[in-house]
Amino acid sequence: MRPEIAEAVALLKGGELVAFPTETVYGLGADAANPVAVAKIFAAKGRPADHPLIVHLPSVEHMARWAIDVPDEAERLAAAFWPGPLTLILKRRANVPDAVTGGQDTVGLRVPNHPLALELLAAFDGGIAAPSANRFGRISPTTAAHVREELGSRVPLILDGGACPVGIESTILDLSRGKPVLLRPGAIGAADIARVIGRAPEMAAPHVDEPRGDEKETPRGEGNETPRVSGSLEAHYAPRTPLQLVSSDGLLFALRDALVAGERVAVLAPTAQAISHDLVAWRQVPADPAGCAHDLYASLRELDALDCARILVQKPPAGEAWLAVNDRLQRAAAGSGEDDET
Repeated sequence: MRPEIAEAVALLKGGELVAFPTETVYGLGADAANPVAVAKIFAAKGRPADHPLIVHLPSVEHMARWAIDVPDEAERLAAAFWPGPLTLILKRRANVPDAVTGGQDTVGLRVPNHPLALELLAAFDGGIAAPSANRFGRISPTTAAHVREELGSRVPLILDGGACPVGIESTILDLSRGKPVLLRPGAIGAADIARVIGRAPEMAAPHVDEPRGDEKETPRGEGNETPRVSGSLEAHYAPRTPLQLVSSDGLLFALRDALVAGERVAVLAPTAQAISHDLVAWRQVPADPAGCAHDLYASLRELDALDCARILVQKPPAGEAWLAVNDRLQRAAAGSGEDDET
């Protein structure tokens, strides 16, 4: 076992946090079977305690340790897409800590497709609960440097696996309620899922943020509500700089208005720089969905650090291929411009 993996396993078994790369984004990991360790994730991120975590597994064989009543569709999807960027929401086993599930009767599981993550998981031989390794609601990290910028000394060890190849979070599919429901879009789309299970998943209704007092909590196992899952809040993945989504036609008008007002403005667009001006910082992203997803968070982080009045982002095209990128940008726009509270 390599020294850094041995150190990571020792920290996890000792109830500490370890950040590690996956193919999607970097995760902030803790032993999913240890509620005290899992609580450190919430403290480090400033994450609401009722917001569930995804459990990362070494292999599909570990699924039965965490889930019960696993439907045939889950088995087929796991065989097709694990390791890979697909999280399955299933009925939880009784031994799964409430700290992981947010007190719900379901648990999110996936096997990540990154060699360093798989090496860590195999050596640990257990489930690692791991949301994105950033402050809650902020831009997810796709490099080890992003994790250091976000969390610093809050995490004892960061395993550096380079830039994440996918760049946005996993698809989340609920299979706990008798029908497939897509709760969060990602690199694996509805058509990909339908090809495996023979039917297209339903799309979950948009989530509307609201305070969750004790009186609003739903006891585990009651009702038939759509499970709460990671990344489902209306405002998420957000820079501190206000982010404005604009059409391709409206981009130059928005730029003109900003310059007339004397504002320093950042632009994220799939086209080459259209206006050269000292007050304009322009970053070009690839024009294809996978390329744009790969570069999205790193580009937003770069622009967020420039102390601009706002970030103008050209809206991507509509359609299923762009669903995940549009989802992240809409949530980023809803949550941008807010100060950290942690």
